[in-house]
Amino acid sequence: MRSIWRTLDPRLLRDVSAVAAGAAVNGASFGAISVAVGLPWWMPLVMSVLVFGGGSQFMAVGIVAAGGSPAAAVLAGLVLNARHLPFGLAVGDVLGRSWAARLVGSHLMIDETVAFALAQRDPARARAAYWSCGVALFFAWNIAVVGGALAGQAIGDPATFGLDAAFPAAMLALVLPALKDRATLRAAVVGAVIALATTPFLPPGVPVLLALGGLVATIRRRSEVAV
Repeated sequence: MRSIWRTLDPRLLRDVSAVAAGAAVNGASFGAISVAVGLPWWMPLVMSVLVFGGGSQFMAVGIVAAGGSPAAAVLAGLVLNARHLPFGLAVGDVLGRSWAARLVGSHLMIDETVAFALAQRDPARARAAYWSCGVALFFAWNIAVVGGALAGQAIGDPATFGLDAAFPAAMLALVLPALKDRATLRAAVVGAVIALATTPFLPPGVPVLLALGGLVATIRRRSEVAV
């Protein structure tokens, strides 16, 4: 493990620090929003430590807050985190060989850690980037969640300081570059139309799951083109 930290350079540390700072803003937003919908301050912290997935955590809290069932929230989170399966195949060698390293490393597997690892050409740098990013984001996220939850209790409404908009804005910034691809843009548009059309008629959380129909439509279109 010492060799991993020795591989870090100032540029990598700078990039990791910037991502960790962004994660802290999102974590504070999640903590404040969770408290605002009626959850005790410790519940978002427990969720963050055990799940450590910002997108699935926001989705779960949003579904429950809108009146959806916990089962729908869990199912939506599992579907969203299904992307970790190919992630594991892509960065499996980066985690390490011991069971302990693979267990902890798998828990730290999020979009940012995978992206940092895959951006490195040297295996040693890829391992250093993965672990440094994972550890930094884990602590930054969870500390910020506690701060956001405590602040949420004090200010009441997270919209007072714009904390409710921090996560959607960050997610939009991450998604926009991917929408340059026509197939991805088509899937996103079809999914959004499905979710908006079904929202007035279905329980909260279900339209989000049905939005996956956009992905199915894109897959079918690609299959027809291939034939």
